[in-house]
Amino acid sequence: MKKKLIFLSFVAFFMALPVVSQRVTPMAYYTNEKGEELETQGSITDGQAPLKVIFRSNPEDMGDYTPSYEWHFSRKSLNGSDSPVELFVRYEEDTEYTFTESGAYTIVQKTRLEQDGVELDSTVITVAISDSKLEFPNAFSPNGDDKNNIYKAKEGWRNIVQFRAIIFNRRGQKLYEWSDLSGGWDGKYNGHDVREGVYYVYVHAKGADGREYNIRKDVNLLRNYTDTQGGGTTTP
Repeated sequence: MKKKLIFLSFVAFFMALPVVSQRVTPMAYYTNEKGEELETQGSITDGQAPLKVIFRSNPEDMGDYTPSYEWHFSRKSLNGSDSPVELFVRYEEDTEYTFTESGAYTIVQKTRLEQDGVELDSTVITVAISDSKLEFPNAFSPNGDDKNNIYKAKEGWRNIVQFRAIIFNRRGQKLYEWSDLSGGWDGKYNGHDVREGVYYVYVHAKGADGREYNIRKDVNLLRNYTDTQGGGTTTP
């Protein structure tokens, strides 16, 4: 009889506990370097700064419950420690953040039901912003053959948050300037083709990892060059 009473007491206890059917499905939404709109519940790898990410809690079945939200942002320590350094906390259902520095970030989302203090399962989203890279060729051939007609940054640049490039002639006269990494010089000045020969480029840029780029180099403009093997003239 005593055992039966104990069993019934346990049943009554567990039946009195709140049944939590409420849930959240935190997601991260972003656009990659190819212009593709993506979403993830887990990780963003090899992110390109500046990277804007929208974080949404996506609550379901809340009913009469009032949820409170926390987004904990932390970054892996730069001194080699395994313990992440907390950056800040956001208290809103959805939030967004633009990552402008390279590093490994962890975002922990916590949701609590205010009526009974129940905390739903936490979700971890990681964001990795890779180191910067920027290189320029020393030649191009604006001859209308659709190959290497524009002098611009080499393919594969990444995580550049500031950029400016200027083309000069031998007399130090500025011929062209651009601040969009996808742009470049077409070998013209005031709408007219400049002569074949050597020009100069000065590039000042900054990477998300804090690296400063001050590139000064010759630019060989080769109008009569023919790329017979498809390799282009983008030698290092």
